[in-house]
Amino acid sequence: FKGGDTCEYLLSSGRFLGEKVWQPHSCMMHKYKNSEAKNCLLDRRVAFIGDSRIRQLFYSFIKLLNPQVKEEGNKHGNILFEDKSASIRVDFLWYPEVNGSMRQRIKSWTEDSVAKPHIIVAGAATWSIKIHNGSNEALTQYKINISSIAPLLEKLAKSSDVYWVLQDPVYEGLLSESRKMITNEKIDAYNEAAVRILNSSSRNSKAKVKVFSVSKLIAQETIMKSADGLHLPESSRDTNAMILMNVYCNKIMKPIDGSCCQPQPPLTLIQKLAFCFFTLSIIGSLIISLIHRNNYRKNKSCTDLESGEERKPAVSTPHVSTLEMLLHSFCKLGLIMTYFYLCDRANLFMKENKFYTHSSFFIPIVYILVLGVFYTENTKETKVLNREQTDEWKGWMQLVILIYHISGASTFLPVYMHIRVLVAAYLFQTGYGHFSYFWLKGDFGVYRVCQVLFRLNFLVVVLCIVMDRPYQFYYFVPLVTVWFMIIYATLAIWPQVVQKKANGNCLWHFGLLLKLLCLLTCICFLSYSQGVFEKIFSFWPLSKCFELNGNVYEWWFRWKLDRYVVFHGMLFAFIYLALQKRQMISEGKGDPLFSSRVSNILLFISVVSFLTYSVWASSCKNKTECNELHPSVSVVQILAFILIRNIPGYIRSVYSSFFAWFGKISLELFICQYHIWLAADTKGILVLIPGYPMFNVLVSTFIFVCVAHEISQITNDLAQIVVPKDNSTLLKRLLCIAGFFSGLLLFSAVQDQSRH
Repeated sequence: FKGGDTCEYLLSSGRFLGEKVWQPHSCMMHKYKNSEAKNCLLDRRVAFIGDSRIRQLFYSFIKLLNPQVKEEGNKHGNILFEDKSASIRVDFLWYPEVNGSMRQRIKSWTEDSVAKPHIIVAGAATWSIKIHNGSNEALTQYKINISSIAPLLEKLAKSSDVYWVLQDPVYEGLLSESRKMITNEKIDAYNEAAVRILNSSSRNSKAKVKVFSVSKLIAQETIMKSADGLHLPESSRDTNAMILMNVYCNKIMKPIDGSCCQPQPPLTLIQKLAFCFFTLSIIGSLIISLIHRNNYRKNKSCTDLESGEERKPAVSTPHVSTLEMLLHSFCKLGLIMTYFYLCDRANLFMKENKFYTHSSFFIPIVYILVLGVFYTENTKETKVLNREQTDEWKGWMQLVILIYHISGASTFLPVYMHIRVLVAAYLFQTGYGHFSYFWLKGDFGVYRVCQVLFRLNFLVVVLCIVMDRPYQFYYFVPLVTVWFMIIYATLAIWPQVVQKKANGNCLWHFGLLLKLLCLLTCICFLSYSQGVFEKIFSFWPLSKCFELNGNVYEWWFRWKLDRYVVFHGMLFAFIYLALQKRQMISEGKGDPLFSSRVSNILLFISVVSFLTYSVWASSCKNKTECNELHPSVSVVQILAFILIRNIPGYIRSVYSSFFAWFGKISLELFICQYHIWLAADTKGILVLIPGYPMFNVLVSTFIFVCVAHEISQITNDLAQIVVPKDNSTLLKRLLCIAGFFSGLLLFSAVQDQSRH
C-alpha cells in the first residue's frame, strides 16, 4: 500500500488515538516545541484572516511560539503578534464574511511583495449564515464572492502557503437563540461550495490553495465539549495549530518523528555505491546459481534405455567456494537491505505515531510469558548462568524491550525504570561472559577479538551505510563494543592474570582484584569528568563514531547511565568462579546451590531485594533523579534475579527453549527493530496493512523476526570468511578492512562537505 501524498492526508484525514492524540492517515505528526517553531518561522510573516473561529486558531498557533500569550484584546478587530528576537510576525485580520473587503485585502497582498505573508490561513461562513438568517440568497452570494477571491488566492499560492479552512460542524443543542440558524446542513452546503470553487480554480494551475478540511473531522469528535456549541474546545484548536505547523515546518526542520509532508531524502554517494555493490552481488550470485543448475542438468542421473535402470554419474557434489558463499550472503543481505530502505527511507509504506495504554504493554507481556512457560525443557548442564539460561534471559528481556518500544511505554516512568534494568542486565552479561572466557581460557589472541567485534558490529556498519545513520545512532552496539574492549584491555595488560596462573599462587587473585579496582577508579573519574570524557571521544576519527547531532553528549549519557554494571558483572564472575573452583557451591541436577539454610536465607533476601527495587522504581516521580541513582542500584535487582533463578536446583535445571531461541538472535532483533518493525528511526510504527492494526503487527512481526534470524546466519557465515583463524590471512583481511573504513571516512567527508 503506497503512502501517497502525506501532506494531503495530513490536511484531510486521520483519527483520534485515545481522547486527545490525533493520528493523521499514513504519516506521523511531530510535536513542535516553541524553540523549534521559532527556528522554522524565522523571518516569516503569517496572516490569519477570517472570523472568530480563525481567531481561535490564531491564538493556538502563536501559543506554539510563546505559551505565555493570553487571549485578550478586541474580539472583533485585528490582533498583532510579533516576536522580535526571531523576526516573526503573526497577524489576525478580522474579516468575518467572504466579501469585497476580504477580497480587497487579499488583492493588496498580490500587488505588494514586501507586505505579502509567507503563510495565509483564511476561512469564514458562519457570520454569513447568521446575518442573513441562513437564506439561500446568502449562499449564492458566498459562491460569487469566493469565486472572485479564488484566482487571487491561487496567485498568492505560487510563492506563499495558502490554506482555506473549512467550517467545523456545530453542536446545535448548545447554540444560543441568536445562532440557531447556523445548522450543520447549511455549513455542509457552504463547505461544498468552497471546495468545488477552489478545486476548479486550481485545476489548470500548478499552484494550489490547500483545503484545511481535517478540522471538520476533529470537530465531529470534540464539538460536544464546546462551551457554546460553535467554538472548538482548546485541545482541538491546539491540534489544528499543530497540524498547520507540521504542514509548513516538516519540510524545513525535517524532524525524525514528523514524516508528514517530508520529501524522500536524496541518495547519498555512499548509499549509491552500496546499491551498486549489492546489485553486482545479486547478479553474481544469480550467474553462479545458473552455472550450477546447468552443470546439474548435464550430470543428473539418466535412464538406461535397454535395462530401464538409472545410472548415477560419478560426480561428487562440488565444494562451495569462498567466493560463492560471499556472493550468496551479500545477495541475501542486499535484498534484506532493500526492504530496510523501502520501509524507513522511501515514502512507500505508512507510518503512525505510538500511543501508550497499559493494556497495550501488559497484555502482550503476559501472553509471551505464558508462551515461554509452555516451552520448558531440561538444560544440558546445571551450572549457574549456563548457556541455555543466558540465552533464555536475553530472549525474554529482548521480547519485553520490543513490546516496550512498540507500545510507547517510555512515557510511563515505572515501566521505563524496569526496562533500564533489563538494558543493564545485558551489559552485566557482557561483563560476566567475556570475563569468564578470558579468565578460564586465557585466550587473548587477535582472532578472538576480531570475531567478537565483527559479530557485534557487522549489521550496524551495513545499516549506517544503507540508512545513512551515524554509528552512535544504534547506541547499544557502540556501548557493548567499547565495554568489550575495556574488559579485554583490563585483563590483557601485563600482568595477565588467568585462572591457570592463579591456581598456582593465590596472590594472583589479589593482583586481579587490584586491576578491577583500577578499572573502577577510572570509571568513577570519567563519570565525574564530563569534559575529559568528551575530549577523549571528540578526537578524529573517534568523533565520527560517537558523535550524534554534532556532539558526543548522547554517548556520554548512554555510557554514564550504566557505568558500573559491567564492572559488577566482572566481579560477580570472579567471585562465582572462585567459589566453584573451591567447590563451595553445589551445581548438581536438582541440588540447591548452597546448604538448605543458607539457600533459604539468600532466597528470602533476594525476593525482598527484588520487590524493594520494583517498589522504588514504581514510586519514581522524576526521570532525571531516578537515572542518577540507577547506575548504583540496578545491580540489586539483577543479582536478586540471578539468585532466585539459580539457587533452587529444580529451577536451575530447566529453561524455556522459546525464549532461548529469541535470545540467540537478540542483538539482531534489537537493531532490526529500528527500521522494519518500528518506523522513522524508532519514533513511530511501520504500517504494512493499514486499517487492521492487530493484523499489521502480526505480519510485520513475522517478517521482522525472519529477517533478524536470516541476518544472524549471514553474519555467522561471513565471520568465518572475513575473520579466518590463520594469523597471516587474518592480517591481510584486517588491512583490507582498514582500507575499507579509510575509504568510508573519505566518502563521508566528501558527503559532509557537499551538504554544507
